[in-house]
Amino acid sequence: MSDEKKFDLRSLPKEQAKVLTEVTKTRPQMESISSRNLIKYLPWVNVTGGHYRVNRRQVLEIRPGMVTFDATDNANPKIVAQTLNQMPSLRKIKDDRILQQIADIAVKTPFNKNDVIVKVDDVPTHIYIIYSGKVTFREKGVFELNNATGSMGPQQYFGGFGLHYEVEAPDNTNEADNPDERVPDVAGQNPEPRFMHHWMYDAIASTQVTVFTLEYAAVKAIIDQYVLAPEKPDKYLLTRDEVGALADKTNRKGEALVQLFAGLHDDEPTIPSTYVAYDAKPREYELSTGQTILKIHTKVADLYNSPYNQTEEQVRLTVEELREAQELAMINNEDFGLLANCDYRQRIQTLTGPPTPDDMDELLSRRRKTQYIFAHAKAIAAFTRECTKRGIYPSTVDLNGNNVLSWRGVPILTCNKIPVEDGLTSIIAMRTGVEDQGVVGLYQMGLPDEIESSMSVRFMNIDEKAMISYLITNYFSVAVLVPDALGILENVEVGVY
Repeated sequence: MSDEKKFDLRSLPKEQAKVLTEVTKTRPQMESISSRNLIKYLPWVNVTGGHYRVNRRQVLEIRPGMVTFDATDNANPKIVAQTLNQMPSLRKIKDDRILQQIADIAVKTPFNKNDVIVKVDDVPTHIYIIYSGKVTFREKGVFELNNATGSMGPQQYFGGFGLHYEVEAPDNTNEADNPDERVPDVAGQNPEPRFMHHWMYDAIASTQVTVFTLEYAAVKAIIDQYVLAPEKPDKYLLTRDEVGALADKTNRKGEALVQLFAGLHDDEPTIPSTYVAYDAKPREYELSTGQTILKIHTKVADLYNSPYNQTEEQVRLTVEELREAQELAMINNEDFGLLANCDYRQRIQTLTGPPTPDDMDELLSRRRKTQYIFAHAKAIAAFTRECTKRGIYPSTVDLNGNNVLSWRGVPILTCNKIPVEDGLTSIIAMRTGVEDQGVVGLYQMGLPDEIESSMSVRFMNIDEKAMISYLITNYFSVAVLVPDALGILENVEVGVY
């Protein structure tokens, strides 16, 4: 306002009036605060001593893991050799020299969309490790010839079973009861050995796929160099007999079998004696730590405290940031995070890319009593779009007084800590609680100067510059009690409209 207009006014201008008024202020706001549904709905277990040991029945089955790649050079990725023994076929190999030689002979092979990678009834000759893309498997069914049996994505593999089977000895006579059973060599002379097992499915590239292939014969040739006595059983590979013996000693989940009798007592059978074997090396979870030192000048703490206490607001916002970092670690941490610790067999791939009702049904079918589904908001939107295309409208359920979107009665909760990269994300399904052998959060109660569960604020000192220091500490972790408590739908496309 110009000076001339100021003198023409007939009342007190607002600019001058404001100096005598009080301003109504808000508390400091923070945009990065999220719903933190994982922390909110996960049951929490109080851990004493900083460690949580998950005791289980002894597992005899060799559980598969993930093979990882070194993609520092995108044009020439390589298998991280030490991760090859995550494959059941190579689990007995502990010598890094052998694993490195096997990794070096892997051949990178590209496939176009809809290419057949392996065909049903063909002789298996290679292990296939997926570097990129998605592979769908189809097998012969009773009524249909092309039943889909699932998909695999990066870091997964198939075909390792062939290493367990010996080949039939060649028939060096030129006589056979059924000449059609003979497989002649290129020269048409002696028959080649035949495997006693064949592919039971077709493997088809659903997208552009790149795989690393390992030839059985080449793998065995490398291993043979390290066998001290050729006449002894192979000490680096499970034999077919060992695989069979392992299966006879386990239940359907791979746990050591408990001998028991089930049936009528008419013949007075002998009841077997037994015991339940425990895992001798149970996993222990150590509480992770989130810490920071908050500094406030004494002048600020003393003078600028109306209407809001500066120290309290500084602590509140710092605690919120630590809680956000806590949920991020519970999802993404490589040591204990849910995405990294999901069992290989509980990782499934989408059938077509976007999350369809069929994909969600498959995810739920992998465990009993699924209690929560966690997904990024973009994944939930993609799922509802797929439902709308089919004329399906997911229902809602009441969860602590709120109506929440659900599928088959299981609430679907948002979690913005699940990453979305290149248009792809994951959807997590879980069973929770100790009683149901599910997923539990870990914390420790009763810390000195505790302000929230497992969150403490300790006064440290006032330095020579009159700076007050507070140590803010948060302890937490998350544990999966049994593998089937947690499942992940991977490679979920969120940009399909």
